[in-house]
Amino acid sequence: MAGTRTALVTGGAGFIGSHLVDRLLALGYRVVVIDDLSTGKLKNLNPAATFRHADITQPAAAEVFQQERPGLVFHLAAQTSVARSTRDPVKDGETNALGTLRVLETARRHGMEKFIYSCTGGALYGEPETNPCTDDHPIAPLSPYGMSKYMGELYLQFYRRMYRLNYTSLRYGNVYGPRQDPQGEAGVVAIFTQAMLEGRQPEIFGDGDQERDFMSVEDAVEANICAIGRGDGLALNIGTGRKTSVNRIYELLRSITGFRLAPSYGPARLGEAYQISLDNSRAARELGWTPKVRLEDGLSRTVEYFRQAIQSVR
Repeated sequence: MAGTRTALVTGGAGFIGSHLVDRLLALGYRVVVIDDLSTGKLKNLNPAATFRHADITQPAAAEVFQQERPGLVFHLAAQTSVARSTRDPVKDGETNALGTLRVLETARRHGMEKFIYSCTGGALYGEPETNPCTDDHPIAPLSPYGMSKYMGELYLQFYRRMYRLNYTSLRYGNVYGPRQDPQGEAGVVAIFTQAMLEGRQPEIFGDGDQERDFMSVEDAVEANICAIGRGDGLALNIGTGRKTSVNRIYELLRSITGFRLAPSYGPARLGEAYQISLDNSRAARELGWTPKVRLEDGLSRTVEYFRQAIQSVR
């Protein structure tokens, strides 16, 4: 039997993954991180974790499972940009669909006890017929990213049927918070925050009235922790159930940072839903999870993190 106190986190040097690593260590787990550092950062890594530099799409990642024998696998390694997925859907599929399949198969071969998958809610349902969107809403992705993440869920369902592999899939809203990469194409909160603190005018793609379900990384991490012992065989929306427009996010951040300029506006991006929020009632019932962090508080913590990071390099 695999060791129940060893947890492996793919993408553990990334935004959500590094916060999850911190939380698992605080709970007393021995934590192993797999990350290829394509988007993850060494500075995010907790030194108490065991770090293995590996790519989930390559055979070397399987050696980590063989050597470390984790009982829990948290699979966060992914290509997460909707825009990048539309430019290169093959690469997106190789990382998200086939990469997940490789990790699943390796985990199965080495006797893992549970697989907790970081999926997407915001990119899975397309333009939902109703908001908040329930977990049972038809799947209709508008981007290759949404499709490739859903393929990961389908593989999970197959492995449960065929091999009795235990899993929970967490369908996140738009997660924001400290350590999010402001240089990427995902993460409007991080992008706006860094630009404002540096005195640059942020750009909003589209009219800014598009609405998302913005959720703190702290709440996303707690959903993972709750899923260790609950939610077996389920895919669950992990969001606040509230829609907030990009324009509203801009105004809140402008108030927190003291930034004075109005945004500039550019063309809308292909593949993004216009309005979506996630009904979290099933997660509340099955995981005992509900979001705790108020949007204003989460944004204030994020701004403070970026402010300190900017000051530290000056």
